[in-house]
Amino acid sequence: MNFVTVLFYVLAAVLVFAAIRVITAKSPITAVLFLILAFANAAMIWMLLGAEFLSLLLILVYVGAVMVLFLFVVMMIDVKMEILREGMRKYLPLGLGIGLLLVVQMSFVLRQSWGEIGPAAEMARDYNNTRALGELMYTQYVYAVEVGAVILLVGMVAAISLTLRRRKDVRYNDPAAAVRVKAKDRVRIVEMKSQAPVNAKTEEKS
Repeated sequence: MNFVTVLFYVLAAVLVFAAIRVITAKSPITAVLFLILAFANAAMIWMLLGAEFLSLLLILVYVGAVMVLFLFVVMMIDVKMEILREGMRKYLPLGLGIGLLLVVQMSFVLRQSWGEIGPAAEMARDYNNTRALGELMYTQYVYAVEVGAVILLVGMVAAISLTLRRRKDVRYNDPAAAVRVKAKDRVRIVEMKSQAPVNAKTEEKS
């Protein structure tokens, strides 16, 4: 057993522990931090496997952008843990069943491919996995890439449409109408007759 194998098992153990803590942590902020730890360990495992581009992409996109955004959102909103735990016992059997099914599936895949795994393929010194990945994405898997792009576009349009929807209980300010307004539309001069104070009238009668 060489150093790379030992490092792989250490990173995998930390990754599994962080993933378990993501779903068992009481605080949402703690769960997000453990999720960042899980992504970092997954990126290092990919680096060991020779997928440098995917490893850096995982760090830059997920840890550097998405997870930080999640962390700020969780810190800004008022999360009540009592509400989150209301249906835990109700959906616990379903969650355990799905988790057990995933474990069985992964065990079946590992058992089928355990004896077939051999040494890593030897690559030339000028081999660039980023270029190879790009060539595969835009030649052999170009249809899948286009489908993913369309799904992301639909999600973006849906998010924008939900954000820009008109609500009746909110007042909106129209900047164009505010610029076009005239003074006579805002100020009205009314002529009124002067009246004597109420106290003066009462004194005259007395």
